[in-house]
Amino acid sequence: MSEALKSLNFIEHIVEEDLGNGFPKEKLRFRFPPEPNGYLHIGHASSICLNFGLGLRYGAPVNLRFDDTNPAKEEQEYVDAIKEDVKWLGYEWDTECFASDYFQQLYDWAIELIKTGKAYVDSQTSEEIAVQKGTPTEPGTPSPFRNRSVEENLQLFQGMKEGRFKEGEHVLRAKVDMSSSNMLMRDPIMYRILYRAHHRTNTDWCIYPMYDWTHGESDYIEQVSHSLCTLEFAMHRELYDWFLDQVVDKNLVRPKQREFARRNFSHTVVSKRKLLQLVEQGFVKGWDDPRMPTISGLRRRGYTPESIRNFADTIGIAKRDNVVDVSLLEFHVREHLNKIAPRVMGVLNPLKVVLTNYPEGEEEWLEAENNPEDDSAGFRQLPFSRELYIEKEDFMEEANRKFFRLKLGGEVRLKNGYIIKAESCTKDTDGNIIEVQCTYDPKSKSGSGTEESLRKVKGTLHWVSAKHALSAEVRLYDRLFTDETPDAHKDKNFLDFINPDSLQIITAFVEPSLANAEIGDRFQFQRMGYFNIDPDSKPEKLVFNRTVGLRDTWAKIQERN
Repeated sequence: MSEALKSLNFIEHIVEEDLGNGFPKEKLRFRFPPEPNGYLHIGHASSICLNFGLGLRYGAPVNLRFDDTNPAKEEQEYVDAIKEDVKWLGYEWDTECFASDYFQQLYDWAIELIKTGKAYVDSQTSEEIAVQKGTPTEPGTPSPFRNRSVEENLQLFQGMKEGRFKEGEHVLRAKVDMSSSNMLMRDPIMYRILYRAHHRTNTDWCIYPMYDWTHGESDYIEQVSHSLCTLEFAMHRELYDWFLDQVVDKNLVRPKQREFARRNFSHTVVSKRKLLQLVEQGFVKGWDDPRMPTISGLRRRGYTPESIRNFADTIGIAKRDNVVDVSLLEFHVREHLNKIAPRVMGVLNPLKVVLTNYPEGEEEWLEAENNPEDDSAGFRQLPFSRELYIEKEDFMEEANRKFFRLKLGGEVRLKNGYIIKAESCTKDTDGNIIEVQCTYDPKSKSGSGTEESLRKVKGTLHWVSAKHALSAEVRLYDRLFTDETPDAHKDKNFLDFINPDSLQIITAFVEPSLANAEIGDRFQFQRMGYFNIDPDSKPEKLVFNRTVGLRDTWAKIQERN
């Protein structure tokens, strides 16, 4: 086997095998089929990257199909959000499709199944049907309505369509095999009555097709060659093929369903139902809350499409479910932002520093590099003055030899600036340090080439000029759950593990170059992490989200493994 083939994932091997067996490459077509009942999350990103990635690899079209067969849960808002997410990730679909586009064709096919004795109207309650279907170890028993005449079935099904019955009064079932070891084959329901307005068809229909009936038939209508699903649909494949058997034309492409493992992620949940619960119960501020694992939440937090695509490529696809540590996702966004994010200075927990020997009323502008990883990023000018802010954590009155920041009698270099020495400090009535008095060495300016500027000191601090600094709201996000697998505990609710400290809002000071920053712009606050401008930001009040810290926690996880 060639090295190129060895590097393929198992889905790509399936495609290659089909091509090798004579399947025409020009007939390859893939699809991404979300149900518009919520916002997409990081697990969906893997499926998006898989399907659209196959399209790019083979030069094949990829459909974006909305499987909108349940009007009770689906909304246009979700359709719009899904489209925005797919575009933001960098993909373009060939055709935008909706399962609701096929309601008439599905209905017509259902009529044909009734006429050929392969479908019937069942008038049992849902509870009776559940009992009658048996158990995994015991076969089902036939419905008392299983042998209704074709004429009666047609009449009842027509009545269902015309709204002459109540919800739950009748369902249409396929007549397959009540003794099958696969319980999904025991006369599955094809249609149910539902009096809900649909986001596209309004009240045109009051019967809606079930997913299993819709799925394969939609793939067939669209001539999708490879229908890729997560592992929970593996048992559905037999039914997928049975339904296709009833309608396929041998001269057309017959879709092939294949399954890959769903990815679960540590310290979060990816169930749409549970994510909706977080939104509706106010644990987060919406689907795009930066603590959410949704694509819109990650986008708002400052993640880049490239980092998510790289993450999806790294974890690949597998045949067994597993849990992926979110630290790997953080690693990828950190790695990408390191290359593209301009360096700026922001002080999150400010402590005033006064340079007692710096002339009062004077200021100067220092040159600072925008990004050492990008030669084209250039330089900017930073204002420097007598009064500055540094981080409170960067000063101690007394400290041991391993503390390389500022302490009384000690020296540090101010980034892009001068070497300063702490001489004294001022405290409030509670003993808290509120100001540090320092002297600066006027000959030690960074880049000046003087002997003093070349002097080595162990600590370098970030800072901002108090006179020029901009006040900004900074939102410090942490993981939403304290437990690695919050929804894996049988005796506890996943909400029991909500992290009460998942959001801390502080007022910080940032350098004045950020005055013109626009929503979505990303930066590295030197020594503090990566931040971006939140949509709540206004020119008179900047709002930053912390995307991720500078610390590479994933590397430590790898070391332990």
